[in-house]
Amino acid sequence: MDKQPTDPEDGRRRVTELIRDARICLLTTTAVDGRLVSRPMGLQEADFDGDLWFFAYADSAKVRQIRVNPQVNVGFADQRHHAWVSVAGTAAEEWDRARAERLWHPLLKTWFPDGLDTPGLTLIKVHAGSAEYWDAPGSTVVNLLGFARAAVTGQPPKAGENHEVSY
Repeated sequence: MDKQPTDPEDGRRRVTELIRDARICLLTTTAVDGRLVSRPMGLQEADFDGDLWFFAYADSAKVRQIRVNPQVNVGFADQRHHAWVSVAGTAAEEWDRARAERLWHPLLKTWFPDGLDTPGLTLIKVHAGSAEYWDAPGSTVVNLLGFARAAVTGQPPKAGENHEVSY
């Protein structure tokens, strides 16, 4: 598989499409003892311009970990479309009331009961340094048949596209 798309803009555009479709991700931070810690997060902005935004509590473990080591990974999986994205970047706590108002969705009240006035509410901004995506077109059955064919013929399966993108 080709690691680089022919046009970097095409690669960034495809990452944006895949992230928009997935919406839920795993944010991975590094604990003080060096362990990698992942937790599910809901992406707040569908138009990916190199920055990802999440709501969090300022006193949460993830925010404390980001303050110590801002290097993070954000992984997206879209099982319906057989696509995966891994975004490596730098995170920071960044409260901006106007941005929070733009990003707010009523479903967030489940976690932040007082809405934008929830004590300790903050935003996490992840600025992407790079992304890698895997995009396997076709259904699960088609992909399984491809793997079965590869097992019989000894040839590697055609698993779709895999590209790295810089930001």
